[in-house]
Amino acid sequence: MPDQPAPVRWTPDRSEKLPPWPLPTMPVAMGRGFMCRCPSCGLTPVFDGYLTVVKECSNCHAPLGMARADDAPPYFTILIVGHIVVTLMLWIVMHYDPSTTVLTAVFVPLTLVLTLVLLRPIKGATVGLMLKLGMVKADGET
Repeated sequence: MPDQPAPVRWTPDRSEKLPPWPLPTMPVAMGRGFMCRCPSCGLTPVFDGYLTVVKECSNCHAPLGMARADDAPPYFTILIVGHIVVTLMLWIVMHYDPSTTVLTAVFVPLTLVLTLVLLRPIKGATVGLMLKLGMVKADGET
């Protein structure tokens, strides 16, 4: 009987350290971010100003400022606002047929207000998503 090789036993690589801040589930992290709170602990504000993300959560020390949301929040905001405004505009045109002046007077301010209202929560949710996916690096990491 020939020698049989020893069975291969797989063990998971546990060398990857968990971050020192709490990691909630993705819906919780994005929901907290959408409410403009720290996606990790939910206790402190995520913004220092209108769209400036704080460098670090003062409660759980999650590196929120290291989440580079960049172009994603404006893209999602345009996508959502565009669907709302265009759908509403088409419905009104089909049912009431207002003049172009009335449409402009109603939908330009509506578009502006919806964009400014939704941009901040969407950016917070994007920061929460990035934190959950590990797309941030703590100080000292390369």
